[in-house]
Amino acid sequence: MKITAGLMHFKELNDKLKACTDEPVVIENCLGQRYIASGRTAGDIIINGTPGNALGAYLDGCDITVYGNAQDATGDTMNNGTITVFGSSGDATGYAMRGGKIYVRDSAGYRAGIHMKSYMDHIPVLVIGGKAGSFLGEYQAGGYIIVLGLGFEEEIPVGNFCGTGMHGGKIFLRTNTLPKDLPAQVKAAEASGEDLAEIEDYIEEYCGKFGIDKEKVMKEKFYVLTPDTKNPYKQLYTPN
Repeated sequence: MKITAGLMHFKELNDKLKACTDEPVVIENCLGQRYIASGRTAGDIIINGTPGNALGAYLDGCDITVYGNAQDATGDTMNNGTITVFGSSGDATGYAMRGGKIYVRDSAGYRAGIHMKSYMDHIPVLVIGGKAGSFLGEYQAGGYIIVLGLGFEEEIPVGNFCGTGMHGGKIFLRTNTLPKDLPAQVKAAEASGEDLAEIEDYIEEYCGKFGIDKEKVMKEKFYVLTPDTKNPYKQLYTPN
């Protein structure tokens, strides 16, 4: 089924989307409508254009493909499913996601992966092909954040304050140079073969989606960031 969004109000668009029984659903000429596919549990949605904030919020099994850029809070608190963006995404991509996968071909804004967390066999994954803004992985409690820095090999692929408050999960950075302002509670080490084996399937899926040479991606150096304590602020409140 096809829905032409244009200047349609986001509530009307989402009502039409909920009423659709045919799959896949194709949304044409998307112009910033918010909350698309919020809480959706199944099916395939293809979006041509630019979806607005909170695309796929609370997503629980649907697969969304965006041929364009996405705005802020893509995948907010999602539980399952996949969001693929053939472009860049805005701030707070993957905010508090608890499962599922987000693949961003290009770059992401500030605070991507903030409050990401894992639960039992639900492991959220956020793969960013280009660069990420400041506060990447802020308060991260679980899951994988992978920043490939494609096209930015001579730069540090993240902004300031990467991993601030991080107390779980892992951040992988494909880079030769680490940020100079990593917080004290974050450990950084060159990724081992065992580390890379954890994320190889996700990188392969990213490369397959966007037509990128996986061998070229994997031959560069990766660093892995992990927290060195479960409570990064303990020293602020109790005696050591």
